[in-house]
Amino acid sequence: MVFVMPAIPTPAPGGRTELLRPDGSPVRVLVVDDETALADLLSMALKYEGWEVRTESDGAAAMRAARDFKPDAVVLDIMLPDVDGLEVLSQLRRDLSDVPVLFLTAKDAVEDRIAGLTAGGDDYVTKPFSLEEVVARLRGLLRRSGAAAVRTESLLVVGDLTLDEDSHEVSRDGKSIHLTATEFELLRYLMRNPRRVLSKAQILDRVWSYDFGGQANVVELYISYLRRKIDAGRAPMIHTRRGAGYLIKPAEVG
Repeated sequence: MVFVMPAIPTPAPGGRTELLRPDGSPVRVLVVDDETALADLLSMALKYEGWEVRTESDGAAAMRAARDFKPDAVVLDIMLPDVDGLEVLSQLRRDLSDVPVLFLTAKDAVEDRIAGLTAGGDDYVTKPFSLEEVVARLRGLLRRSGAAAVRTESLLVVGDLTLDEDSHEVSRDGKSIHLTATEFELLRYLMRNPRRVLSKAQILDRVWSYDFGGQANVVELYISYLRRKIDAGRAPMIHTRRGAGYLIKPAEVG
């Protein structure tokens, strides 16, 4: 049984340096580990970074996922149930030659580290580990590889809607919109993840923090407040996906 430190990075909105792909879309990370609980923890931690995550539990599925998902980085366990992680890495290098790979394994002998790195791995973390360490290592790999860059500008833009994270000014089609502090944080979270469906639980965690004692209907309430200010008299940008959550995307005109 491998113990993973349970602390999950919980940076406040605006309080971290955000990494994005060159086209502005979220970073994609493929996690390959046959320990379901561990993979779920990693997935949760990486999603809190705003990244897209796909998990697989064996080598064959991982190689198929890599071709379909086209990740910007891979977290790869060496000890997989079907194909050795080193063989998976070899295949990844044929299909995605530049993708950085972070080995995650219980093997901590020096010769195991050397084998992983000489096989083409970019970094190596042994179990047990902290989630913060894995996230930090991945951020470093992504920046060095050029797969992701720091978003330095303060302006978020989705369609004709703009939000300035520094001045807290919001406008749509050039017309200023006044928001309360909570409405602003909710809109910022939606705009940082355009076209991505965010669940009520995700929104509660990010906007109201983990220790919020209310119910999920507070999300519905504030979404309705935003709609009155953002979408009133205009083509809608904020959408509900029943049973899944909410998303924001450019208005469809015509």
